[in-house]
Amino acid sequence: MHGLINRAIEMFVRDTYGRKAWVALALHCDLGFNEVEAMLTYEDDITLALLHELAREQQKPVETLSEDIGTYLVSHPNCERVRRLLRFSGDNFTEFLRSLDDLPARARLAVPDLILPRLELREHNLQHFSLKVVHGPDLPPVFGHALVGLLRAMADDYGALVVLDHKGGSAGTEVISVDLLEAAFAEGRSFALGQVPG
Repeated sequence: MHGLINRAIEMFVRDTYGRKAWVALALHCDLGFNEVEAMLTYEDDITLALLHELAREQQKPVETLSEDIGTYLVSHPNCERVRRLLRFSGDNFTEFLRSLDDLPARARLAVPDLILPRLELREHNLQHFSLKVVHGPDLPPVFGHALVGLLRAMADDYGALVVLDHKGGSAGTEVISVDLLEAAFAEGRSFALGQVPG
């Protein structure tokens, strides 16, 4: 697993539960280090161990915890750069959804060795979409629920009212149902192309 993914878990733990919680988690998982190097590659087992141990400590299902991490990546002030990269994908939530197919390729332009699941959006009508997350045998199935959290936070960011449902999956795929109830339900967070995060 790419270090950026493990680094996201580390920062989520630090920002949500505190530095001591991260150090304790790293020690319990026998990582042998206290900081993830973002540009290294780690065994998938390390990522899964971190998620499962954190879920046990917080008494949450791994799926819920993964959603929390996805939400964190968009909504926490320390992740403003991630939010801005995602907001460049469209002026509204529908445009953002339609851009998701290209997200893994765009991520590889920035980080060539970052492997993300393939995303396949199906637009059933203007209000109902389904998103297939194809991770195959080389990636553990932890992305679908994180993507639900990310989509929920992005909908809030755009001011859209959506209902998201992780439909499960099999054979290396997960499916997320997206019902767009109202595209302009509330005022979204401010965003301008020329802004530079502080």
